[in-house]
Amino acid sequence: MIRFGKKAAVLTAVGLLGTAGVTGCSGSIDTDAVVATVGDEEITLGIANFYARMMQGQYETYYASMMGTTGEEMWTQEVGGQTYEDSVKDSTMEMLEDLYLISQHASEYGVTLSDEEKDAIADAAKQFDEDNTADAKETVSGYRKDVEKYLELVTIQSRMESKMMEGVDEEVSDEEAAQKAMKYVYFSYTTPDESGSSTELSDEEKEALAADAQTLADRVAAGEDISEAAEELGQTAYDLTFDSESTGPDEELIAAVDAIETEGEVTAPIETDGGIYVAQLTSLLDRDATDQKKEAIVQERRQEQYDSLLEEWRDATDIKVDEKTWNKVDFEKVGVTITTSETGETTDGATDSTADGTTDDTEPDASGEDAAAE
Repeated sequence: MIRFGKKAAVLTAVGLLGTAGVTGCSGSIDTDAVVATVGDEEITLGIANFYARMMQGQYETYYASMMGTTGEEMWTQEVGGQTYEDSVKDSTMEMLEDLYLISQHASEYGVTLSDEEKDAIADAAKQFDEDNTADAKETVSGYRKDVEKYLELVTIQSRMESKMMEGVDEEVSDEEAAQKAMKYVYFSYTTPDESGSSTELSDEEKEALAADAQTLADRVAAGEDISEAAEELGQTAYDLTFDSESTGPDEELIAAVDAIETEGEVTAPIETDGGIYVAQLTSLLDRDATDQKKEAIVQERRQEQYDSLLEEWRDATDIKVDEKTWNKVDFEKVGVTITTSETGETTDGATDSTADGTTDDTEPDASGEDAAAE
């Protein structure tokens, strides 16, 4: 049973929760084979396979169930002209290359691993090695040297991220970040039935709804409170902050309210395919929403600088991938499930098959402190 202890979980800043439950048999691979080179530095298949299996586990645990399929079926589905497996493997290799690029430039930012971090990484890798079976480690290439290298890379990346984002312009004007506010009411052309499905209104019902929408617009224009008037008509008024680039809940609604120049003014009924909107502009500058937008703009600038640096380093570095070697990592035949407890339960409560064919039917634990992969 492959287990990540607390130290490993703390160090893996990329989001590894703890454990991976491994099903199936991958067969032996040469973990020392070179799968890619980033400049003069080699990426071994052992490190690439370990990183890929951790990514695979997250996809199979969290996304397969959301997609209403199994992990094995998910990987064979087509997306953008390639299988989902190939798509995820491509992005995984790119992220791994990024980790190496970041590590190679760490000294430029004064980032090095402290003795305490090195000791913690060594301890975590040792614990991982001692806690897990040979078969499980073979499946995910979970050998001490590969785990240590993985933890070194993600620890350096977590330290480098803030450094790479430093120095951006953090001044954002109210004009650039301005967020307006509205209250809107939506008169839907559908209504839920007893089974929970939606039923389309008749033409007569739609006409009555349109009359109610016009009544609401007239009453609010005459000075009535939109929330109270809407409630009397059996509707609800919703609050929304927005700017001209907002798209939800409806672009026509956003455009109509954005064109209003006076607070308190109400739109005429706005008819869409699904229903009718009536809205009132309540603020030309919502202070809280505008301040939040400023923070988001600064964060966007930081992310853009981070991405730009990575792109610059990529352009200046010769990166090659040995596709024949990389193809030896197969998601379809080997299942990996992230779990979040010492007993090996999966986060979604699914039964976790072990390498020897046994199962663990215990209930899931949401503690997330330790985790194990079988």
